[in-house]
Amino acid sequence: QVQLVESGGGLVQPGGSLRLSCAASGIIFRFYVMGWYRQAPGKQRELVATITSGDITNYATSVQGRFTISKDNAKNTVYLQMNSLKPEDTAVYYCNANSVLHAGRSYWGQGTQVTVSS
Repeated sequence: QVQLVESGGGLVQPGGSLRLSCAASGIIFRFYVMGWYRQAPGKQRELVATITSGDITNYATSVQGRFTISKDNAKNTVYLQMNSLKPEDTAVYYCNANSVLHAGRSYWGQGTQVTVSS
């Protein structure tokens, strides 16, 4: 059974930082591209960042230079370090695992709320 469990969300003031974690179980980490997506109220889910098994990263333009995605293969965990947070970063953040072996095989976590407000 595949599980992606996010943690680390919360309320932070503008300019602050948070680190999200996603612990994955039931998958072989190196066969997946891991990613973070977010969905704000009334908006579609959007890509935030992805990281491949070879540590190649990709970021949305809106978070480039502020957010960093990384992973710990030994712990099957992917992280999202978020700095210089803005109110427009407020959203539910979801962890995603996308198979590189099986097209269309994708798993999602339950999401963690990030609220940036003074």
